[in-house]
Amino acid sequence: MSSSNAPRSLSEYNNHLKLKGFNAFQIESDGSATKIYSRKDFYKICLTTGKSIIHYADRSYEMDGTILFFGNPHIPYSWETISTSYVGYTCLFSEAFLKQSERSESLQQSPFFKIGGTPVLNITEVQREFLNTLFIKMIEEQQTDYTYKDELIRNYIHLIIHESLKLQPSDNFDRHTNASSRITGVFLELLERQFPIETTDRPLTLRTAYDYAQELSVHVNYLNRAVKDTTGKSTTTHISERIITEAKALLQHTEWNIADIAYALGFEYPTYFNNFFKKITGTNPKSLRVQQA
Repeated sequence: MSSSNAPRSLSEYNNHLKLKGFNAFQIESDGSATKIYSRKDFYKICLTTGKSIIHYADRSYEMDGTILFFGNPHIPYSWETISTSYVGYTCLFSEAFLKQSERSESLQQSPFFKIGGTPVLNITEVQREFLNTLFIKMIEEQQTDYTYKDELIRNYIHLIIHESLKLQPSDNFDRHTNASSRITGVFLELLERQFPIETTDRPLTLRTAYDYAQELSVHVNYLNRAVKDTTGKSTTTHISERIITEAKALLQHTEWNIADIAYALGFEYPTYFNNFFKKITGTNPKSLRVQQA
């Protein structure tokens, strides 16, 4: 479905989506409609029919038929479409959008969205027909001028979640054969998902190996050992290098002052940022900015 007011570019789409906090749409037959948003900002519920492999944290799910998938922006996942055609519906929403409902609890505590939970459900034909109607209602409702349409859409999302709670979770998954390799891949994708830094009022929150271990629900020693064994570099080195790469980009391509850049990258004081930057690069942020001017 399209609208004459729909954003034209990916950037416009993401800005529009952030403003609304919600979007629902039908997946095209080639599956391309699942790739047009900034995944790090939005939860996702997908009702799809086809054959696919879903890699979610340290699990891989091989699915054939109709499934309901729950995506958490805090958990790295990837989707391999095996079928020549893949159809269904998707809704994207921010936690802030859903939390406007007083009865909404943290999505990260949901058995479908939480780390270690089950994000994939097998769906029968009868269940698919019922869930289809809910997605269609959301798609139609978001185009209306009804004053309380957001509340109505939240009710549809809650209804999907409650219907899902009645179903048996899928156990059709395998742990990655190389656990160290898989958790390293999850860590690196989660690290990359923290970037780019787009605004100074949402500073980087995952700064240490311990932060990432907490986010991935693994012991920090296990994460450090897996990353070191797989890549030859420590977890801290990967994090520091990625922060430096982002710092250089912000220094070269924005007009933010150094204090703002320091804050955006999670440093409490500019002095800490200056010392960190010089230790790794051999120069200070101000000198780099002058050199690139």
